[in-house]
Amino acid sequence: MRISTALYACLLTAASATPIDYDPSPAPLPPHGTPTTRPSPSTAQETISLCSQYAYHSAAGYEVLNNLWGKDAATSGSQCTYYEGTVGTGIRWSSTWAWQGGPDNVKSYVYAGLILTKGNTVARVKSMPTQIDWAYNTTGGVRANVAYDVFTAEDPAHANSGGDYELMIWLARLGGVWPISQSGAPIATVTLANTSFDLYFGYNGAMKVYSFVRAGSRDVTSFSADVKLFFNYLEKNQGFPAASQNLIVYQIGTEAFTGGPAKFSVSRFSASVTL
Repeated sequence: MRISTALYACLLTAASATPIDYDPSPAPLPPHGTPTTRPSPSTAQETISLCSQYAYHSAAGYEVLNNLWGKDAATSGSQCTYYEGTVGTGIRWSSTWAWQGGPDNVKSYVYAGLILTKGNTVARVKSMPTQIDWAYNTTGGVRANVAYDVFTAEDPAHANSGGDYELMIWLARLGGVWPISQSGAPIATVTLANTSFDLYFGYNGAMKVYSFVRAGSRDVTSFSADVKLFFNYLEKNQGFPAASQNLIVYQIGTEAFTGGPAKFSVSRFSASVTL
């Protein structure tokens, strides 16, 4: 995927928001890079190394993609992502990277996602529980984010590379990156899942993008929520057409701009959809 979702961001200045070059659409999966394996020092499970541009691995109902869709905007750098095994009903994974050049350009959106059965509208979904515990070990002026990404579309067979709507939940923003926004300012501040979020709205092409960005200055490194509550809010307050929009992708990842060396570590990620 090119990436899927990948995210979109723009830099806000004190006076205005200046959009950055960002393409959230996932790149096509095939051909996948060839993963390699190595023993994990902390468990008996093998670690799967994904280092080529679109290296992919799936296991336990989840998929992991080393989505380096914007790497050509860098003057130098590299990134590898690692599937590290299962944890309860979820998975553990990480990614290491360093990128130089093009500070306002996204280089990658590596992610883990729940493999969905398509054909379910948001209105049909009763709940979308998820949990994530993560950490970022950063040096060298890292600019990145950590965000959920959920695409929906009226066409239940829509490609994973986009949709009619995109729901993003930003748990972190490092180095002054921001989501895409028409006005450069939040359209609302809401509390969901015991967390305060500033809500931004903008367009990525024709796709409507709603980004819930953690308010304040503290990143949310442990998050447990029902993502359906975010859709319920949008349906009630922003006219989101839940009855006609189908779930396309349900992912969490980090979008890297520049800096490093950095390591993004997810000690646990789980997600499910209840109908």
